[in-house]
Amino acid sequence: MDPDTPQPSRSGRDPRLPGPSGELSGFRNKPPDFPLRMLVPSQFIGAIIGKEGLTIKNLTKQTQAKVDIHRKENAGAAEKPITIHSTPEGCSAACRMILQIMQKEANDTKVTVEIPLKILAHNSLVGRLIGKEGRNLKRIEEESGTKINISSLQDVSVYIADRTITVKGSVDACCRAEEEIMKKLREAYDNDTSAVNHHTGLIHGLNLNTLGIFSSGLSMLPSNSSPYRTPNTPHTAYSPIMGHSANLAGLYGRSPAAAHTHSHSAAEQEVVYLFIPTQAVGALIGKKGQHIKQLAQYAGASVKIAPAENPDVTERMVIITGPPEAQFKAQGRIFGKLKEENFFSAKEEVRLETHIKVPSSAAGRVIGKGGKTVNELQNMSSAEVIVPRDQTPDENDEVFVKISGHFFASQTAQRKIREIIQRVRHHEQKQHLGPSEPHNSQ
Repeated sequence: MDPDTPQPSRSGRDPRLPGPSGELSGFRNKPPDFPLRMLVPSQFIGAIIGKEGLTIKNLTKQTQAKVDIHRKENAGAAEKPITIHSTPEGCSAACRMILQIMQKEANDTKVTVEIPLKILAHNSLVGRLIGKEGRNLKRIEEESGTKINISSLQDVSVYIADRTITVKGSVDACCRAEEEIMKKLREAYDNDTSAVNHHTGLIHGLNLNTLGIFSSGLSMLPSNSSPYRTPNTPHTAYSPIMGHSANLAGLYGRSPAAAHTHSHSAAEQEVVYLFIPTQAVGALIGKKGQHIKQLAQYAGASVKIAPAENPDVTERMVIITGPPEAQFKAQGRIFGKLKEENFFSAKEEVRLETHIKVPSSAAGRVIGKGGKTVNELQNMSSAEVIVPRDQTPDENDEVFVKISGHFFASQTAQRKIREIIQRVRHHEQKQHLGPSEPHNSQ
């Protein structure tokens, strides 16, 4: 980045994005299922199912809930996941019955160990459950009379994105806490789903079914990454929210596996320079570099952090190299990571600055006559787009375009600018070739 290049204003503008469209718009009419996912000690699974399945049948009949006990998965594990699909009230009723069954079994078998309630939640929802300075969690603890712990971020990776919320207290107290915890998680999930609905269809040709940055059923997880998937399970997504039902169609209509194995020509490679807060670098790299390695592998992109120009810089540049779908996945995951790690508040959108290089011959086309094209681009995407004046083209005769905004705004602007570049190159190639010669008949 040229230190003499003027930095664009970081002031945000009100989004002026088109209404929702595309595959996910059905969510507006019918809210998607947000199941309660629990972890229970394996020793109690038999009691929950009951002789010939009578206990679980009675439970589902009374609560009108669909209860999936994943007892064959994670063979030999001390705990098994249970997924409960129902209304919030149905989920809570089923949770209470399961806790009561486990407590009775513990009493009958003289097990004296306290049985906590354990809830699984996608990491990107947990920050909003905790709240600023832990206020939400403290309030739930005080009002329910429980003690709540959440598993460490160190246990989370690109491939296993769940955190375990452990609630200790009486059965009644745990049930009160469950209602409030799930209420907060559902709110966060609904906000994410609304954001997806609002922006679906903005990026031409992009299938958002495998969106990598939201906690919703649009899971970023590769199809074989689920910690609970049985070996014979078909290759569908294990979505932390939707369970096995969300089939990964893949970005740009391809399967996730294809994103890793498809060979891209050099012409398809794009380079994007993304700026993140300096204090977020450690979180992006992860312990012993694990997170950034997993991110690069997942996205099918090269992800590198440029050295700091001096010790006092407030931002660091992340250089992402890869084809369009890899750019979408890598950038999306970085935006999501900054949100998860609370570098932005719960109600604040993650807005970052991105630079892309364009041929100097295309810079004028990006601006348009009297700034018309760049103004239209900003209105359509809600991103701030600046082509700094008086740039000296680099050795490849390219200059920078600066894009500032939230993830969808930035992606939309990037794709539209790439389209302009393609048109300019196509036009230049036609001019270079000259008028086509008439074909000789053989």
